[in-house]
Order: sequence, then C-alpha cells, then structure tokens
Amino acid sequence: MAGSDIAGEPIALPGGLAGVVLHRGLLDRTAQAALVEELRQVVARAPLFAPLTPWGKPMKVRMTSAGRFGWYTDRKGYRYIDAHPSGAPWPPIPQGARAVWRRVAPDARAPECCLVNRYGEAARMGLHQDRDEADFSQPVVSISLGDPATFRIGGLQRGGPTTSVRLESGDVLVIGGAARLVHHGIDRIFFGRSDLLTDGGRINLTLRVVT
Repeated sequence: MAGSDIAGEPIALPGGLAGVVLHRGLLDRTAQAALVEELRQVVARAPLFAPLTPWGKPMKVRMTSAGRFGWYTDRKGYRYIDAHPSGAPWPPIPQGARAVWRRVAPDARAPECCLVNRYGEAARMGLHQDRDEADFSQPVVSISLGDPATFRIGGLQRGGPTTSVRLESGDVLVIGGAARLVHHGIDRIFFGRSDLLTDGGRINLTLRVVT
C-alpha cells in the first residue's frame, strides 16, 4: 500500500484488480504471542459468541470485537453496534494490532473496529464483501494467528473466478484501493499445524475504519 514503510507481495487478482498486498511473516513468534495475550484480555471483557446470519443460521466462526464499534449480525442484518451483546462496552483495540495498522497502512485513518474471529477445526467463512463501512477509501487489514488457512479471493462480483493464498501465523493482508470490495473468504483451516493457541485453531483480526 502506498506510504507503507515495508514492502509486501501484491496478490494477482482476477480481472487485474490491484490493492491486495500480503506481508508474509510480518509478526515474529514473540510478537504473535504478545498479541494473543492482549486478545485474552479482550475476550475476558467481551466474550466470544456465535451470531446468527440474517436467515437465522448460526455462524461457524465465533467472534467478538474491540474498539469503538463491533461487527454484528442477527436476523435484522449485518451491521456495527457500539456495545457487546451482553451490554458491556467493547474493549480498546490491542496495541499490537494498532502497531500493525500503522506499519502497513500509515496513510489511513485510525481503525475503529478490530473484529476477532476464532476458527475451530471445522470452521469456514464463505465468500463475502466487507461493505458495512461508510468510507471504502480506507483499507481493511487482516492479521493471521495460529493454524494456517486457505484464503480465497474473487472479484467485485459474486460468481466470478477466484484465486487462493495460504496464510500462515504472523501474516498480514491489506485489502484496499480498487480491490477494497473484492469477495473473499476462508476455505480451510489446517488444524493443529501451529502451537501458538492452546486449543489449536486460528484467530483472524480484521481492522477497519467504520465511519
């Protein structure tokens, strides 16, 4: 991304779209473990939950959030809310996650939401767009922790060709520019390949500007 102090690997997308950059191994093991410890504090204040999709199906991924807003879904639809479903305020975004944002997106506004997705062995995430935000000129930054995963990226329209990238613990992906609204999802978790998380699985942090 323009202005970043580190070089990343541009991902070739269907249709020649530009704007997805992968920073492989940006976080070393020490930084990953420190961020996981910060996330334990987040989850202690805002416990993980499995929300319902608008059509009433529980999501396979458990989640929570940190920051000014938290992402949420139920039968009323996808949206951001200003408190945990329990009524408790969302905790602050972990400093380790904020530091990653500043490194890979220094020209962007400060993130207002850090969505925490916890993937178990059978969890998946279907192709979707991140389009509940008000300003699509701001990037989405994704941090991978724990077990590797197959990340699939498509185009701006559903149903077109896709490409897949393997994400490892410590990788950081930036989605912005012309590719800000590409469809993307998680096809597979390689469960048990990492010992970063006590119970195995994967955590994905998605940092976004909401307003």
